Amino acid sequence: MAMRKLGRTSDHRKAMLRAMVTFLLENGKIETTVTRAKEVRSEAEKMITLGKKGDLHSKRQVFAYVTKEAVSKKLFDEIAPKYNERNGGYTRIIKVGPRRGDGAEMAVIELV
Repeated sequence: MAMRKLGRTSDHRKAMLRAMVTFLLENGKIETTVTRAKEVRSEAEKMITLGKKGDLHSKRQVFAYVTKEAVSKKLFDEIAPKYNERNGGYTRIIKVGPRRGDGAEMAVIELV
């Protein structure tokens, strides 16, 4: 599947996704547009999968992506162990209707 561009330059897009994934792992859920939620989902799932591996290499990959050290720690200590029995599908996207300003389709993405 092709990466969505989300109307941003590649480094802006990467920074935004990193921030959103970090926030999602920190708070368990975020409200955003449907297209952004779908992009965040794929990155967040990858991070949780790395968290489940838990070896040095995957730790370094997570620390390189997640912007807050505390959140990376939380991923390995609390979040990943919860999904040990589960093969993927760690997040859920729920559509919540159009945004008031511009009618963009909004969604809540949360950890299952």
